[in-house]
Amino acid sequence: MNLFYTLAIHLYAFGVEALSLFHRKARMMRFGQWKTNGVLRDKIDRDAQYIWFHAASLGEFEQGRPMIEKIKADYPQYKILLTFFSPSGYEVRKNYALADVICYLPFDTPYKVRKFLNLANPAIAIFIKYEFWGNYLTELRRRNIPTYCISAIFRRDQLFFKWYGRFYLKTLLCFNHLFVQDGNSAKLLAKYGITNTTVAGDTRFDRVLDVQKQARHISLIEAFVKDNKEKGQLTLIAGSSWPPDEEIFINYFNEHPGIKLIIAPHEIDRSHLLDIHSLLKRPSISLSEATESVAARKDCLIVDSFGLLSSIYRYGNIAYIGGGFGKGIHNTLEAAVYGIPVLFGPNYHKFKEAKDLIAAGGGFPITDASTFASRMNDFISYHNLLKSASKSAAHFVQSHAGATNIILQEIFPQ
Repeated sequence: MNLFYTLAIHLYAFGVEALSLFHRKARMMRFGQWKTNGVLRDKIDRDAQYIWFHAASLGEFEQGRPMIEKIKADYPQYKILLTFFSPSGYEVRKNYALADVICYLPFDTPYKVRKFLNLANPAIAIFIKYEFWGNYLTELRRRNIPTYCISAIFRRDQLFFKWYGRFYLKTLLCFNHLFVQDGNSAKLLAKYGITNTTVAGDTRFDRVLDVQKQARHISLIEAFVKDNKEKGQLTLIAGSSWPPDEEIFINYFNEHPGIKLIIAPHEIDRSHLLDIHSLLKRPSISLSEATESVAARKDCLIVDSFGLLSSIYRYGNIAYIGGGFGKGIHNTLEAAVYGIPVLFGPNYHKFKEAKDLIAAGGGFPITDASTFASRMNDFISYHNLLKSASKSAAHFVQSHAGATNIILQEIFPQ
């Protein structure tokens, strides 16, 4: 692999080590990587064949999860090794039952790569979406280990396609096959001589459909929305929200007594929850403090725990997805799968599923409080508009299912 690339990885690793003295997330990554070799020595079964899945973080894991579950069901001769790069993925899924071994991925330096692969000895390697570690990929190819990339998406502004990034483009030649989300990605790769591609779509659609089938019944949420349902009024679910999002939809909620609101903020630390309560001018309560009878009398419910949001969307009529006034929106498909229109802020352009959801008539970008109010007023006033948008959202998700089977048929031909 390019010498400058390897030097950059060493400098990055040094930076994380220095930052770990002051930064909790960097410290977790550093300590987690230190443990990896010990985990592999203790837990890898030398007589078994492993399929290695690598996910940068939690979102990529959710993309790979349908494949892991399908392999465990249909190809029981394989065991699963799951690695994460980010603590936000590892810490949430370190006890995931369907993976046989779970650990951090060491930094992409030649020595650590060889050590990892010697201990893990995977039969197949699968990288999810955006993980292109040059030394790992080069060594996997040298060892003739079949290597795949799934749910990938490529854009002209990525490093591969810059004049100064051509060395990095060579990393893509290490894959036996790349399963991309759309035809534009396949065409872009073909322009640079990479044709071992299949337009399979995005495995997240399969994942959210699985989640929908397994959605939990939450009696307290049902009690909260019951009164509005009986009156034909609407409930807005605001998921993964940040302060700039909350200022917009809470101010609207305060002025519209006909709607109820459920807020599941992205951060649930005490200071953030107190800030949310301070913005609300209508009766509200946190989920952890509520009973069914109390919740039924409130207008706003604040979800102060993790793990419920994907089931809570089923109780809403409209969803608002946070993050669009920051680095980028969170998971729109998680809400759309329930057949409800999805609103989100302006930073959505790098998210193909959001752009496609807009084109399908189930997604609606907003730029400020005024555009949010206009869209909400339309949904409240025109029932047919809401019904049409809801139908479009559901159809969009259902029509894009099937990527998992396409990929597995290529990797495991009958």
